[in-house]
Amino acid sequence: MAEFPANVPVIVGVGFHQERNEDPTQCSEPYQLMVQAARAAAADAGSEELLRRIESVSVPRGMWQYRNPGRLVAEALGCSRAKSILSDLGVLQLTLLSELCQSIAAGERTVGLVTGGEAQFRALRAMITQQRVTDTEQPEETPAPDVHLTSSDPFCSDLESRRGLNLPVEYFAIIESALRCHQGLSVDAHRDRLAALYSSFSEVAAGNPHAWRREMVSPEDIRNPSAKNPMLAFPYTKRHCSQWNVNRGVAILVCLLRVAQELGLDSSRWVFPVVTVESKHVVVLAQKRTLHSQPGTVLCGQRAFALAGITPADLTAAELYSCFPAAIQSFALDLGLDGVCPLTVTGSMAFAGGPYNHFSLEGVARMVEVLRAGGRPHRFGLVSNLSGIFGKQACVLLSDVPRPGGYAYEDVTEAVAKIDQFVPLNEQYTGPATIVGYTVVFQRDHPSHAIAICDTPAGERTVAKSEDAFLLEAMMREEFCGRLVEITAGGGFRL
Repeated sequence: MAEFPANVPVIVGVGFHQERNEDPTQCSEPYQLMVQAARAAAADAGSEELLRRIESVSVPRGMWQYRNPGRLVAEALGCSRAKSILSDLGVLQLTLLSELCQSIAAGERTVGLVTGGEAQFRALRAMITQQRVTDTEQPEETPAPDVHLTSSDPFCSDLESRRGLNLPVEYFAIIESALRCHQGLSVDAHRDRLAALYSSFSEVAAGNPHAWRREMVSPEDIRNPSAKNPMLAFPYTKRHCSQWNVNRGVAILVCLLRVAQELGLDSSRWVFPVVTVESKHVVVLAQKRTLHSQPGTVLCGQRAFALAGITPADLTAAELYSCFPAAIQSFALDLGLDGVCPLTVTGSMAFAGGPYNHFSLEGVARMVEVLRAGGRPHRFGLVSNLSGIFGKQACVLLSDVPRPGGYAYEDVTEAVAKIDQFVPLNEQYTGPATIVGYTVVFQRDHPSHAIAICDTPAGERTVAKSEDAFLLEAMMREEFCGRLVEITAGGGFRL
């Protein structure tokens, strides 16, 4: 590989550590899961020496309360001088990997670890069994992370919140309705298609050794609500949604190509980050001009493929972010991947398990395993990520061969901002309006209310709510996207 730049970053090891013990007192806490995953990554690379050489430990914030998780992990691994890096919720999960790759390419680091861990199954079992479990408490004098990546971008608008939009499942169900309308499917045909798609994902998860749930689920058991599979926000049942009650850690070891060569690591197992492209231009859902398609995703994909010198047809597989079905379908649409390659190698967050804020790292680690498995030369895999309600988008291309010009990173935020303009909101509007996306929210197995995002004749947007039982039933039988409704004082709507 002498013809390639000496500063090429390469993924030399990936590790997973998962625990299923139903006794919560026998389960590891989150940082310990990260440590075990890191040790597994070093074993995967074939070098314990790598752990001592780690110069940075990067961790996305989870549901735990550690002040400086990178420091805990570094001390446990014997690399206590490593820089600790923490990213908050709202920062793209792939940012930590791209930051490390950029640093290696710039000659600033030679070996780094990106890791994440959650123990929500432990917490769930502790609640069920009424047993007490605790996490390590770092004292107040613990130094802050050396680098702390934060985000102040909004999750939603005040109007959306005031009109009753609360949970991510409700927002993504609204995006789902817009996708259905774009696809030209009837409500029932769309539910059938969604169930078949997710049943196929459960089959992928069954073949993924790291998946939390490894049995196939029939389309009927996904589509239709039941005691164990309640409807949450039409058309989403529980089995359409990310499952974060897992005990799992993941770790990715990245080093300078020269270091991998010096250590004599097995080059047949190396996978190269080729390109990462990110868009951080945030538009809340109600103000997006198109709910089903994201300009940031489109541009990220275009630039990533151009920088890598490939097309979607060159992909071996993809791991598209899958917190809810609308996410994976919108990514597939905007990246041009429908019918081109598998959309998941993990089995999706619904079946593989979707830890709170690091699943994209698991997607990268699993993609490394898939690309190592062989097949045609010059294999490529794509992993995508979003933050918020599709507020930010990113994708990384991985390959068994490095990019001739070295690792490439591009931030397309400014370019996306020029084309992705906000639609103004009008909270006081009353009168006729056209629904562009909606859902029916369930509470205790019964439809509670509908939320609709609507266009006004003046080109503004409003958000409205209805509790009319007959209207709610109709909205689950017939397509209401594109329908004209009457917005009433106080934010209600009726036919």
